[in-house]
Amino acid sequence: MDRIIIRGGNRLTGRLPISGAKNAALTLLPCALLTDEPLTLSNLPRLADVDGFGHLLNQLGAATTVEGTRPDEFGRVMTIRAGSLTSTEAPYDIVRKMRASILVLGPILARAGTARVSLPGGCAIGNRPIDLHLKALEAIGAELEMASGYVRASAKGGRLSGGRYRFPVVSVGATENVVMAAVTARGGSCIENAAREPEIVDLCRCLVAMGARIEGIGTETLEIEGVDRLHAASYSVMPDRIEAGSYACAAAITGGDLTLTGVAPDEMGATFDALREAGVTVEANGTEVRVAADAPLKPLTLSTAPYPGFATDMQAQFMAMLTLANGASVLTETIFENRYMHVPELARMGADITVSGRTAVVRGVEALTGAPVMATDLRASMSLILAGLAAKGETSVARVYHLDRGYERLEEKLSAVGADIERVSDG
Repeated sequence: MDRIIIRGGNRLTGRLPISGAKNAALTLLPCALLTDEPLTLSNLPRLADVDGFGHLLNQLGAATTVEGTRPDEFGRVMTIRAGSLTSTEAPYDIVRKMRASILVLGPILARAGTARVSLPGGCAIGNRPIDLHLKALEAIGAELEMASGYVRASAKGGRLSGGRYRFPVVSVGATENVVMAAVTARGGSCIENAAREPEIVDLCRCLVAMGARIEGIGTETLEIEGVDRLHAASYSVMPDRIEAGSYACAAAITGGDLTLTGVAPDEMGATFDALREAGVTVEANGTEVRVAADAPLKPLTLSTAPYPGFATDMQAQFMAMLTLANGASVLTETIFENRYMHVPELARMGADITVSGRTAVVRGVEALTGAPVMATDLRASMSLILAGLAAKGETSVARVYHLDRGYERLEEKLSAVGADIERVSDG
């Protein structure tokens, strides 16, 4: 089992490249199942989840080839060709490890007229049922049944009909699934109260490049005209706004000065606004963003919300940063009910945090102290890395396989800008 060792206290300075977005990549990969022609994705991050999804596509009958695997490179290019689907089942042993696997349900159903997909796994950050996925798919013609931990879906006559569905609450994953399913339906579909996250915009643009007809991209109402087939395309994965935000917090918590390269600043308004409110300098210039902190951090009051609000995937990182702010901050988690599992680990390092229901009060302390800590989920892992970068002494972060799901070669990137960090294996 690997651990990451950090000897904190170094000020981070320099240029740090941002990889392709994990959340976008895991949405774009299943698009390949919608056509028998090749889909080539570039700027694809090297992550455990991406590798796992590639393995799932292989099990379904898709062939994958990968380029850009030199050790000194970030990202890679993958071409996926699902000439025919040899299976319409996504099995438990793969899906349980990665919640995003549920995103093959819509594409398999659309392509083959039937699908059997295990209920998903992923980070243990709260109850994330797939009922909205299923209701949306039903609205466009799917017939569904649940049995033995699997969802079995079918389309009458082998092809979805299309239809109208309004989400009662915003759901990113469910929006993605129904959009992929609807693009080859017999008729048109209207998806209302759709999620507007940049990753959904990326998905829609990729599908359009493959021949889909989608109107209202980036709005809460998506109008989709079903087409008979999609075709080959090449598409570049968007930059990872959560990775960029995480490293921005690394600059802030260490009093550093980082220039993040390969960023899409327009998609990070809420994160950058919060950093500026905390007294951090944020200067965007094209695809580069300078983040610098040369004064004590100010406390914040933040509440997570669907895009364009403050992302739940940034809550843990901001909490770590605010442990050293000059005053008390209040964070409210509105998306997931169990996303404060990093709090006891931060407390082991000297943080002063009180949780009541979905609200956490973070009282800034003068210093954090290195300690052995254990990661509980992907973003919680990054919060511990950030705390370790600023702490006095040595921090050992265990269960870093969570990090490998979402941060490409983290130790290399941080070492290059001054962090004293290394990965060690306990055998």
